[in-house]
Amino acid sequence: MTGISRRGLIVAGGASLGLAACGNGVGSTGGATIDARVDATRDYMKRNFPRAAEKISQAAGVLYMPLVTEAGVFFGGAYGRGALRINDVTVDYYSATQASWGLQIGAQQYAHVLLFMTPDALANFRASPGWTAGADVEYAFPDGGKSAGVDSATTTAPVVAYVFGQAGFIVGASLKGTKYTRIIP
Repeated sequence: MTGISRRGLIVAGGASLGLAACGNGVGSTGGATIDARVDATRDYMKRNFPRAAEKISQAAGVLYMPLVTEAGVFFGGAYGRGALRINDVTVDYYSATQASWGLQIGAQQYAHVLLFMTPDALANFRASPGWTAGADVEYAFPDGGKSAGVDSATTTAPVVAYVFGQAGFIVGASLKGTKYTRIIP
């Protein structure tokens, strides 16, 4: 016996179908679609989180992931596509993937933005064949006052992550363990 039960296979298949059905840009028209979504995400951030807009202007590079879809029933996954911009010009396209297991059920979509605050952090990201978000990422969560959570930790961090626009039902959104890979849309 392989250790995978019929029930596990059905649950995994259902989670995969749920993830595919959320319209996260898979099979879209490519770069133009991603760039339009990135523009909308950038404009939303600047309009709604002025302190984040200030940080964006100071960053060496910004990775916009306008739509990430996450779903799971014990086993889960997430997928999204976005663009890396330097001086607000797209230089590369990336996918974000994540796999998880444990006590989880549901689906959600959210946007996230990674700000590479130093040239070294940006160079390490671009040189990596598959960069994984880990302990070196500081999170800035938007609050009711629209401050986007800028504090002393995020002002000195080499990589700052903003997670926002969550819709759906999975508690929390963490980028830890998310793998970013350069793609050709």
